[in-house]
Parts: sequence; C-alpha cells; structure tokens
Amino acid sequence: MMFLMHPYAQKRSCYVYVTCILFMVVGLFSMYFHMTLSFLGQLLDEIAILWLLASGYSIWMPRCYFPTFLGENRPQFICLVITTTVVSTFLSFLRPVVNAYALNSIAVHILYIVFQEYKRTSNKELRHIMEVSVVLWAFALTSWISDRLLCSFWQQINFFYLHSIWHVLISITFPYGMVTMALVDARYEMPGQTLKVRYWPRDTWPVGLPYVEVSDDKNC
Repeated sequence: MMFLMHPYAQKRSCYVYVTCILFMVVGLFSMYFHMTLSFLGQLLDEIAILWLLASGYSIWMPRCYFPTFLGENRPQFICLVITTTVVSTFLSFLRPVVNAYALNSIAVHILYIVFQEYKRTSNKELRHIMEVSVVLWAFALTSWISDRLLCSFWQQINFFYLHSIWHVLISITFPYGMVTMALVDARYEMPGQTLKVRYWPRDTWPVGLPYVEVSDDKNC
C-alpha cells in the first residue's frame, strides 16, 4: 500500500505513510496477542488500532464534519484527535473489557460519514467502493459479534474459525476503507485533481488490492 499509494501521498500528505505503518504495527501486535493471550498483548493490539483510527481521522476527515467550535481548521482538529487518543489510551487500562466494543463503535461514526457522502455523490466508482467497504465491514463485524455472543453454539458444532475470519475480513476491509476515505477527502481537498481507483496486480482481476491513481485536471 505504501508503494502503490506513493504518488497520492506525495500530493496529499506524507502522513499517509504513517497510517500504513500503523496498520503493520496492528498486525504485529495482534500476532503477539494471539500467540501469548496476555493482557499486555491485548492492550498493545487495541491501542495500536486506536492510533490507526486516529491517524485516518486526522488525514481524511472532511472539514464539513469538524466540530463547529473548530470551524474548518485541520491543525486544531488534529490536536483534538491526538488529545482524545492520548486520553483514551490511558483510559483503556482502566476497563480493558470494553476496549474492543468501543473501537468497533467508532466504525459507526465512519459509517455515518460514508452514508452521507454516498447520498451526495453520483460517482459510480466511489459508490461502488463504498458499497464493497461497507459489505466487507458488515461481514467482519458479524463474525466478531457471533464469535463473542454465540461462542458455546459454535463450540457445539465444532466450528472455531469465526475469529480468524474476522481478522481476514477486517484486514481486507482496511485498504478498501482507506481508498474510500481518500476519494471522499479528494472531493474537498484536491478539487483540481482526479483520483482513479486501481487494483493490484491487475484491474481486470476479480479480486485485488485497491489503491488510488492521481491525475491533474487540465483545461485546454
């Protein structure tokens, strides 16, 4: 993703690399947690996810959704996000059992923004990737909730894979969500440029890794 999104990051924000690095950190801490099932591993995993979401908010949150007392000042919004994330990081040590539910609830706000932007756009490409992102997230969340709430049922039928399915689906959802927010953000922050969705390794393959290609709008 860092390589594929390099041209976009050069024109929008180099902090896109931070988001990609944090995604890798989440993977490493998640692996450590599930290998050890330790309290430290759980906190590292959840705190890394928290900072990953914070980085996405800081870069791609459209200014029209900023709190009214900030106006459309992105630096102040970033300070607010960082402050909230630091406080949440410390609070996560107090009631660790609610961390996972709190993190998933943040997705509801992201879903609200996607829904609002879906209504505003007629761009078929943007609508398509929004739809794919939401469907992937819904399947992932369903797997996670089913694993949490119906654990005894799945054990009775010897099906122990819902949590692993959650990890696979949410890992696939992230690149789609990242591209979705980049396209939404471009409508506000990059009006003179066109973003095109591409898929690695080939656009024609039924499944691929999405990324954005940037081109300048040239008027003759």
